[in-house]
Amino acid sequence: MKVSKKAKLFFLFTIIATLLLSACSSSDTNGDKTEDGKVKLRFATWDVGDDVDLQQGLIDQFNKENSDIEVVLEAYGGEYDTKITAGIGAKDAPDIMYMWNYPQYKDALEPLDSYIKDKGEEYKGNFYEALWNYNAVDGETYGLPVGYTTHVVYYNKDLFDAKGIEYPKAGWTWEDLQETAKKLTDKEKKVTGFAFPGKPDPYDFEMYLWGNGASYVDSKGKLDGSINSKKSIETFTMFQNMLKEEIAITAESWGDTEFKTNRVGMFINGAWYLEAFKEAGINYGVVEIPSFGDKPSASIVSSSGIAMSKDSKHKEAAFKFMEFWTGEQANKERLSFELPVLKSVVESEKLQEDPIKKVFYTMLEQSEGHNPTSFVTEDWSKLSDDLSLVFEQIFNPSTRVDPEKALNSVVK
Repeated sequence: MKVSKKAKLFFLFTIIATLLLSACSSSDTNGDKTEDGKVKLRFATWDVGDDVDLQQGLIDQFNKENSDIEVVLEAYGGEYDTKITAGIGAKDAPDIMYMWNYPQYKDALEPLDSYIKDKGEEYKGNFYEALWNYNAVDGETYGLPVGYTTHVVYYNKDLFDAKGIEYPKAGWTWEDLQETAKKLTDKEKKVTGFAFPGKPDPYDFEMYLWGNGASYVDSKGKLDGSINSKKSIETFTMFQNMLKEEIAITAESWGDTEFKTNRVGMFINGAWYLEAFKEAGINYGVVEIPSFGDKPSASIVSSSGIAMSKDSKHKEAAFKFMEFWTGEQANKERLSFELPVLKSVVESEKLQEDPIKKVFYTMLEQSEGHNPTSFVTEDWSKLSDDLSLVFEQIFNPSTRVDPEKALNSVVK
C-alpha cells in the first residue's frame, strides 16, 4: 500500500509528540525522586550555624531508618521568608517547612487535622494544648509544634541581694513588681528597677492586656470596645506611670543589655537568653509575669512549627517525617537550645523540677485559650503599624500622650 507524503508527515509528528509527552510524564513522576527511586522530600529551615548541623544529623538518621525516603535539608537563614514566598509563588515550595506566620501562608499549606486524627487522641494530647492555637487558623491545623517559648520576668539576684530585697515568687502582682522596682531603683548608682522596650512589639505586648482581661480586638476582630476598653487603658497607664515615677526605663531592645550590665533589676522576655546568661555567669532568676489581682497572668507564645506544602506530591511521606521531627527523640536532641513541646519529654527529663525552665511551662499552661490578634484580624500588618505609632506616643518621654486619647485614635 502506498502511503502519501502527508500521511508520513502526520505519522512522524505523532511519534514525536508521543515521545515528548512521554518525556514530560517521566519528568513529572520522577523529578521528585532520587536516582535509586526513593521519594525525595525537601525540608526548609530558618536556622543557621550549629543548629543546622544538629538538624542535618537528625535528617541523616531519619534517612537511614527509612530506606524509601530521602529528606534534603535546605537552610535559608535570613532569607527564609523571601525564599519560601518565592517558592510558593512558583509552585515550587519545599514539601516541609518551618513555619510561624500561619495567617500569611495558610492558603499554601496542607491542613493536617485528618493526619492528626488518624494518630489518635493520645498523640495530640501529648503536645501542650496552648501550642495548637499558634499552629492553626480559623479552626484548621496547619502545623505541628516543634519548639516554643513563653515570656517570664528575669531578675538580677546580685542587685536584689545588694538591697536586701526578697526574690519575687509565683503569685506576685503588678503592685508587687512596682514596689520591688522602687526598692531597686538607685539614682546614684544609675540602677533602675524595671525595663521594657521603648517601642514594644505589638504582637508581644498584647499579653499584658490578656492578664488584665482585655485584648486588642474581640472574637470578631472588632477594635472599638476592646483596644480602648477600661482594662486596656488601665494596662497602658500602668506602664506609662512606671516611667513617670522613674522606677522603669524604656530600652532600645528588651532591657537585656541593661540587665547584663547591672543597670536594671528586672525585664521580661523569652527563653532565648538562658544559655547566654549562663555562659556569661550572670546571677539571675526567673518568675512568672505578675498578675492583676486575682486574674492569672498570661504570656504570648513564640511558637515554631513545621508545615506541609499543599502542592507536595508525597504527603504521606512528608507527614511521616513531620512525626519524626516532632517526636520524643528529636525533642530530646534539641534540649540544648529549645524547650520541648511534648509532655512526655518534659516528664522524662524532669524539666518541671528545673527552677528556671519550669516557669516557662507554668506560663504556657496559664496562657491556654488566648489567641493573638494577628490570628483574628483581617489586616494585622496595618494594625501593628498603627499600634507601633500609639506605643511611641504613650511611652516616648517627649510626648507621653494620655493612653485613653492615644488608644481611641486607633479605632477612628
